[in-house]
Amino acid sequence: MAMFRRRDTPPADVVGRLPKGERVLSWADIATGGAVLATPLGLWWPDGDGPRLIAWQYIDKAVWRDGVLTVVEADVLDDLFLVDRPPLVAALSTPRDLPPTVRRRIEGNVVRSDLQPVDGGAARLVARRVPGRDGVVWWARLEGGARDTEQVRAQVGARLQELRASWSADLD
Repeated sequence: MAMFRRRDTPPADVVGRLPKGERVLSWADIATGGAVLATPLGLWWPDGDGPRLIAWQYIDKAVWRDGVLTVVEADVLDDLFLVDRPPLVAALSTPRDLPPTVRRRIEGNVVRSDLQPVDGGAARLVARRVPGRDGVVWWARLEGGARDTEQVRAQVGARLQELRASWSADLD
């Protein structure tokens, strides 16, 4: 009977390295060995020393194509700009439902996105949820040739301050 079929479980050695209480939502086997796990906090990506958490609010892009999961993680510069790191790539031998889980989590993490013209291009202002915290965080990504200059920082910083204040007021 199908209803009594045993569900696959992630590798015990990977799960054993997660923080106590961390719950696995989905996972996939990597072709070269190891696994990628999705939890409420983010993606646990295999690293030289064991799994490394990439929190959902720092994932800018994830692409699932031809059996390969590519994830672009961003750093936050001065609580202002998102700056992409080099993409992480994993060929998944058994993807299970990890790709759609990652997609849903990333899409659900972005609350609002606005495009603002700035000197030399634009800034994408993004409100994101942080798992385990109330409210949102606001950061910007420079696009269309915009560069990180004092003038652009002033423009983006002023607009982010307005958005952060208005969002907090909306929650009160």
